[in-house]
Amino acid sequence: MSWTAFEPRAKEYDQWFDRHEPVYQAEVAARRKFIPGEGLSLEVGIGTGWFAVPLGIRFGIGPSRGMLAIARQHGLRVCQAVGEQLPFRNEQFDVVLLVTVICFVDHVPALLRELNRVLRQAGHLVIGFINRNSERGRLYQSRKETSAFCRDAKFYSGEEVAAWVKEAGFDAMQWCQTLCGGLSELNVRDGFHNGAFVVLSARRGERAPGAPPAIFNP
Repeated sequence: MSWTAFEPRAKEYDQWFDRHEPVYQAEVAARRKFIPGEGLSLEVGIGTGWFAVPLGIRFGIGPSRGMLAIARQHGLRVCQAVGEQLPFRNEQFDVVLLVTVICFVDHVPALLRELNRVLRQAGHLVIGFINRNSERGRLYQSRKETSAFCRDAKFYSGEEVAAWVKEAGFDAMQWCQTLCGGLSELNVRDGFHNGAFVVLSARRGERAPGAPPAIFNP
């Protein structure tokens, strides 16, 4: 996982949201569109808790001790772990949320199979990510070498993420997007082609009778 840049910069990361309040609120609004109000929810890569709190998610995991310490101050129940190897039993959650996490994992398909394992039948996976094909996504790509947080990030298109999600056993995909064209265009719209920030919601499909859950295999 390419998350080591976050460990010594937990406070810097946490302060970003205060400095970019309109963008943060737009991203929360995009995620809220697909987060149901009921059921047990988990955020993978919870960071310092900026999205879990307003979305009513009380549980989370992440690799950075510094960021988890801040999340605990917000009243969240968290533990140190990575998304490819979750410390939870099969079919435990109704919703799993990820926010830009796929940008920092080594093998996205393995991560998605592990999320399928911990989701209940018809549970929902909600993924927020930077759209590589957007104007701002291309800008982030060009500035990777000068950004401590983006240097090790990998940006993907909506088509790539959709293919991985389908392969991992999810269906009923829905999309929304924001930051369509610039930081001043903060409305949430359907689709994924134009927005710099895209949210995908998918449902865990049925497993074949007798089929074991997919498990991460390094």
